[in-house]
Amino acid sequence: MKSDSLQIGNHTFHWGSRTYVMGILNITPDSFSGDGILALPEEHRDDVSGASRRASADEARGEGIAAAVAQARDFLSNGADILDVGGESTRPGSQPVGAEEELERVIPVISALAREFPDALISIDTYKAKVAEAAFRAGAQMLNDVWALRADPQLASVAAALRLPVILMHNRSNPASVEVRAQLGNAYIGSQYDNLIEEVKRELLVSVEMARQAGVEASHIILDPGIGFGKTREHNLELINRLAEIRLLGYPVLLGPSRKSFIGFTLDLPADQRLEGTAATVAVGIARGADLIRVHDVKEMARVAKMTDAIVRS
Repeated sequence: MKSDSLQIGNHTFHWGSRTYVMGILNITPDSFSGDGILALPEEHRDDVSGASRRASADEARGEGIAAAVAQARDFLSNGADILDVGGESTRPGSQPVGAEEELERVIPVISALAREFPDALISIDTYKAKVAEAAFRAGAQMLNDVWALRADPQLASVAAALRLPVILMHNRSNPASVEVRAQLGNAYIGSQYDNLIEEVKRELLVSVEMARQAGVEASHIILDPGIGFGKTREHNLELINRLAEIRLLGYPVLLGPSRKSFIGFTLDLPADQRLEGTAATVAVGIARGADLIRVHDVKEMARVAKMTDAIVRS
């Protein structure tokens, strides 16, 4: 372990002492799991008048901020250690969002969360340097990058300058390779691997080196094996089962299996019926070395984590 603890403001993470919980706040209209806070009611989508559309959008945005605050309050009361705010869906087949639109989505929410919950730890889920900088000014204290500093060449130096802890996620997603199954949603078909674990480890360490070269402290780096991103169902199952090998790289590990399609494909269930499948992946992931879990169902998964910790960390 490069460091056995991480200090972020008033928050101290003692790796190995317990599992920490990150609650997902999707400030999007198109989350794969159906929980996108900015999903507009049907009447707003059908209104084509310019002035009415603007009024409807403003109203929906205000409602979205209120919904995000309410969801954050629920998460914090049920055991969330981190609130992860994202303004661009990573659902397979989703359309990219420009920086300005992403800023319009996430900055008002982060500002509201920082006002309402001044002691809460807020993470920004983005791969754009411009968004990360603005999110930091608005109250975020942590960066969650699904492209592990490889999408925006400025992001590593921004993270270093702001002293942001960074989550580096392995990702081989190919937007052109998406499998669609009725009721089960979209999934990336997956890249070819000669040796899954070794290649994931090697590519994560490339991003670690990028971070270190830019000046990010080793104690500020967290690794995420990227469940669901450019991997088949079988790849995802293997990654969770062999998570200890990622952990041996010496950095804390975040696991994000929540409601994902590999669970749906295994159980033949849509996203809103994957609670038990998520619980199984969380429990096994913790037993294999996960330090943090990133989840939609905070109350239930915090309980799973607490029970699993009682078994494996006693």
